[in-house]
Amino acid sequence: MNKLLIAGATVSVAGLAALAAHGGVNSGLVVVPLAPPLPAPTSNAANVAPPVRADDPLPPPEVGAAPVALLYDLGSGRTLYAHNADMPFLPASVTKTMTAFVAFEMLAKGELREDQTMTVSREAWREWHSKGSRMFLSEGSTPTVHDLLMGIMNVSANDGAVVLAEGAGGSVAGWVEKMNDAARRLGMTHSHFGTPNGWMDKGNTYVSANDLVKLASAMLTRYPDYYRRFVGQPGMVWNGIAQPNHDPTLGVVPGADGIKTGFTGEAHYNFLGSAQRNGRRLLMVLAGVPTPRERTAAAKALLEWGFSAWEDKPLVSAGTRLTSAQVQGGKVGAVDLVAPRDMFATMPKGASAPAALRVIYNGPLVAPIAQGTPVAELEVRLGGAAPVRLPLTAAQAVEKGGVMDRVKFGFSRLIS
Repeated sequence: MNKLLIAGATVSVAGLAALAAHGGVNSGLVVVPLAPPLPAPTSNAANVAPPVRADDPLPPPEVGAAPVALLYDLGSGRTLYAHNADMPFLPASVTKTMTAFVAFEMLAKGELREDQTMTVSREAWREWHSKGSRMFLSEGSTPTVHDLLMGIMNVSANDGAVVLAEGAGGSVAGWVEKMNDAARRLGMTHSHFGTPNGWMDKGNTYVSANDLVKLASAMLTRYPDYYRRFVGQPGMVWNGIAQPNHDPTLGVVPGADGIKTGFTGEAHYNFLGSAQRNGRRLLMVLAGVPTPRERTAAAKALLEWGFSAWEDKPLVSAGTRLTSAQVQGGKVGAVDLVAPRDMFATMPKGASAPAALRVIYNGPLVAPIAQGTPVAELEVRLGGAAPVRLPLTAAQAVEKGGVMDRVKFGFSRLIS
């Protein structure tokens, strides 16, 4: 296990931005071994910091109505506000975000097509044609995957989620297995799924706010095109029935574009939300709110507070090479580590702080490695704030090497 550390330990945020603008910060990095070892990278999961510090801006009073609340800046990895962020709760229809994510994964792999049709089974129609939110699917009809995802994410179609689960997972049970597998891969350690739509199942389906941020982060960074296509639409018309999206921030909070509401009598009013302004992307979780009015007020106030009381300062530009990591068993002995997207440092508006940076990876990396694979993390510490980690990816593909490659690079490491 290795860490790579900026010589001198600290630089200003402005200095980091300048380094990035002039070709990166590699020249100031040295490699030192770590003991004890650091955990393996969790580069595709949001790394949520502890609750806000005493000198951070005070959150809006409206958020006090939410037993669970979280506001997270995607570009910097910093949590701006957290209350009971690891406490499991019943997600209700917010569950459908995971159903959409699994479908996005399958679409990206070619295992599903948007124009692929799914038949509404008699069993699905009988159970769901009049239960909760629905898109009014008819027995024996053949909606496309595109139609189902639009219904699931924008009018919270319970029937659509079950039809997609049966058609793409072979059965509801098979689909739920895919959902839980995705949760494990995303590091959602306080979550479990028992249904594709979040209908009450005696507590078998539960999530945490931190876990939902991991899920939303993965959806936005891995599948931005699918996100824009299927999330945050004003509503839909199906079977001649027009239904609006009940997202409380769409058209109300500038830049808001999703993600999913949820309600049952057990869960109360939940919301996984997101908004983007001037390149900043905020993610928000509210859960267990007693009334829809309080949920709307809390969502609006928390997002506006995130944009007005905090600011992002450029840290590393997309594509910046930070350093390289050793590779074992490859045709080359090292691979460059780059920032997959623009990265920022988030601070209270008007504040400044020194920034300490280090790159962490579980090494040596093992070939083969696909280009763009998350293989390391950039850890950023601002002043006394808790550190956050952001993913770094392989700049090039590394093919598995032959015997002579392994001998050559093994020997070079012995004499270096």
